[in-house]
Amino acid sequence: MAEAVVGQVVIKLGAALAKDALTFGAKLLWKEASALKGLFGKIRDSKAELESMQAYLQEAERFKDIDRTTAIFVGEIRGLAFQIEDVVDEFTYKLEEDKHGGFAAKMKKRLKHIKTWGSLAAKLQEIEAKLQGAKRRKKDYSIGRFVRATGSTNQVLHFTRDDDLVGIEENRERLIRWLTGRGGGGGGLEQRSSKVTTVCGMPGVVDVANIEMRGLAESIHNYLQGKKYILVLDDVWSARVWTEIRNVFPTSDCTGQFVITSRKQEVSLLATRESAIQLEPLQEHHSWLLFCQGAFWNDNQKECPLELHKLAVKFIAKCQGLPIALACIGRLLSSKLPTFAEWENVYRGLDSQLAKDVLPDVDMILKASLDDLPYDLKNCFLHCALFPEDYVLKRKMIMRQWIAAGFIREKEENRTLEEVAEGYLVELVNRSLLQVMESNHARSLKSYRMHDVIRLLALNKAKEECFGEVCNGSAAGAFSVECARRILVQGENLEQLRRSGATHLRALHVFKCSNVDLLKPILTSSNLLSTLDLQGSRLKMLPNVVFNLFNLRYLGFRDTDIESLPEAVGRLQNLEVLDATNANLTYLPNSVVKLQKLRYLYAYTVPGALEALEIFRVGGVNVPNGIQHLAGLRALECVKATPVFLREVRALTELRTFTVCNVRSEDSADLSNAITKMSHLVHLGIAAAAENEVLRFEGLYLPPTLSWLGLAGQLEKTSMPKLLSSWSHLNSLTCLTLGFSNIDEETFSCLCVLHGLRSLGLMKAFEGKRLDFYAGSFPKLRFLHIWGAAQLNQVRIEKGAMQTLVV
Repeated sequence: MAEAVVGQVVIKLGAALAKDALTFGAKLLWKEASALKGLFGKIRDSKAELESMQAYLQEAERFKDIDRTTAIFVGEIRGLAFQIEDVVDEFTYKLEEDKHGGFAAKMKKRLKHIKTWGSLAAKLQEIEAKLQGAKRRKKDYSIGRFVRATGSTNQVLHFTRDDDLVGIEENRERLIRWLTGRGGGGGGLEQRSSKVTTVCGMPGVVDVANIEMRGLAESIHNYLQGKKYILVLDDVWSARVWTEIRNVFPTSDCTGQFVITSRKQEVSLLATRESAIQLEPLQEHHSWLLFCQGAFWNDNQKECPLELHKLAVKFIAKCQGLPIALACIGRLLSSKLPTFAEWENVYRGLDSQLAKDVLPDVDMILKASLDDLPYDLKNCFLHCALFPEDYVLKRKMIMRQWIAAGFIREKEENRTLEEVAEGYLVELVNRSLLQVMESNHARSLKSYRMHDVIRLLALNKAKEECFGEVCNGSAAGAFSVECARRILVQGENLEQLRRSGATHLRALHVFKCSNVDLLKPILTSSNLLSTLDLQGSRLKMLPNVVFNLFNLRYLGFRDTDIESLPEAVGRLQNLEVLDATNANLTYLPNSVVKLQKLRYLYAYTVPGALEALEIFRVGGVNVPNGIQHLAGLRALECVKATPVFLREVRALTELRTFTVCNVRSEDSADLSNAITKMSHLVHLGIAAAAENEVLRFEGLYLPPTLSWLGLAGQLEKTSMPKLLSSWSHLNSLTCLTLGFSNIDEETFSCLCVLHGLRSLGLMKAFEGKRLDFYAGSFPKLRFLHIWGAAQLNQVRIEKGAMQTLVV
């Protein structure tokens, strides 16, 4: 994981060097120019050194568990990279600080910072000396090149008996049927000549590097000619493996069947859809059987004593159907006395047992998965592990935090940061490191969670790598965080964190804090903080020290009692995310328009309001004049409409999410003009000022990118058919919610142009007596919700209409 730290620091160094030309393009004092030139030189040297080291560290991570010298060296490099990051962040802040204030104030700062540049250059030189010392010691005391993984003496060969396999009966039958051709297809082997064999990693049998590969391939090809054979490739990590070797195996004059196992979705796509088995967590009764087989292996009946039933259920619940966790915890308990007191003691310490490698099989599997992750994806995965047990991770929130933390980079010109982040989430799901909890109407993944056992092992890795820690209040006295850069703490445990002397934090997540005074010393000692998340805290105001955090990129206080923000928020010039969802804000200060790096701004008061159809309960905020200066905004929810705001918001052409409330009839034209310019919109919510407010959207053009549309307010009767028919190009629209729209039988038929709809909601929106769904209408609709249709007395659905509707 050290390469993940180094990789992120290299990116920061690159960003700092990008300021080189800009800085020297300005008029500088002679001493200032000399000091800056020296500092930029040191930054350039540090970047070159870390870039050279990055590839080495990626390989070294795989061997540090079996080479103590390498492990010490990797730890030293990680610590030095953190120190370089601190220097670069301080430099960036001081450089930006010079640009603010009047002429006299700027000159005073520039003169003061001449000494600072020299000091920072000296720090980098000192770090460079430490780095060279670490490299020298590594060379002097290293026993030799990396010990090959195959030479590990602590590996155990596991042989699995048929009796130990639980919950696989159905999948085993399916696999045998495919391989033997029973039940159709005719392409398989005869059952009497087939034997399905799994190969579980037995390293060191053959040193492939010493075999002439072409000769081996020819030998295999010739041997298999004219024969029936089954090839099993176990735990394949890349689809490329199969494409590189498939021509070795003959397909003419012989019958070959191939079985490939993998933990990656990418590899499973090699099979035809009907020949892929997706392994699911074990069902409850199978979990019980596997647990008992491990815990009571030396009992003929393998039954759990009655007095241990309740504790056994707790252990099984902890494993959540994960077979290897059930087997390992069962084996752990088999070495304990089968008494309630002994088992209860194990359960209380289970989290620490997992962290101490008492369950090596589980840890080994997670380590292999982590080693295979690219460094930026490793950071994203460990970030997810910091949240509480069973916490539901919301897609958009996690993506915003990753972006603000600098984990996401634009790898391709045609992909946004959001698209890259969403791809990372999908990748973690495909690698079985996250579980999908819910998908949205567009079938995009909406919420996730991390398996408890995987989370515990990931937390151990996060602590080991100084990535982050969780303060859960279980330990007495001060909470030791050592070099942790990110901390999650429950509010009542803030006192523990305060006593820990935590410094150099980059992220602080505090849930349910009720004492603002406990936050102040922590924030004061961590002035390089980039993420502050106070979700669910019972705070009415933010401490003033928050607005001195120059490095802050994410400020979240959703579900709090905070009623206002001071003008000092304008000092947070690096802020990218301001999340005040369901707080008590009614307005934003004038200085908010100075936050030109702001990417997401959320300030509505009913969580999920439009999705729940409670459209007129949306509590928007008043925004100051000048909102057009926030040209980088991707999300803006939810703003009270005013004539000035609606004229200014048309400049925000990068918006993907936009929600506006309190819209009046006379605002319709300005709002239409603004939305027409938002060519990237995906999510749009519009709520009128009152139920009887008539919205006139004759000139409204909705972008084809739109996926979610919520519209609450009366639509002008005569222009409604033309308006709804003009939506025929919205092929991406999957969810439509209408409220108080005055739709009748004739105008409803115009909605049939929306062939991609998966959810349609009408809340006091239909005024007709009869609702007709014609053949072929709404072919993808899964959810239909109709409320408050007082006159509706007949619904007719023709054959072929709404064929995917969920009943």
